[in-house]
Amino acid sequence: MEIAVIWIPADIEPSEPAIAKCLHHLRRHSYRFAGTVRAPWETVEQSMIDGEVDVVVIADFAHLPPDRSPRIELASGDDADGGQPVPGTQLH
Repeated sequence: MEIAVIWIPADIEPSEPAIAKCLHHLRRHSYRFAGTVRAPWETVEQSMIDGEVDVVVIADFAHLPPDRSPRIELASGDDADGGQPVPGTQLH
């Protein structure tokens, strides 16, 4: 079972709606919940690098810092498919 944390940036208040949304996601995917993190992104990043966390769940894509690392991007093939999003993703 994959270990997951919820990451909520410290400036998001109230945090309860975001946490509730993330907990629902955790339950749907049967992740083992290891806690909520309100620390800077670098703290969560280090937890992933150290192998302590498999999955980081966020409530809103906008919560992620744009210069985060590790960074994973999906080549959506905008030219090939007329700009249609891949199911389950959003184009930004």
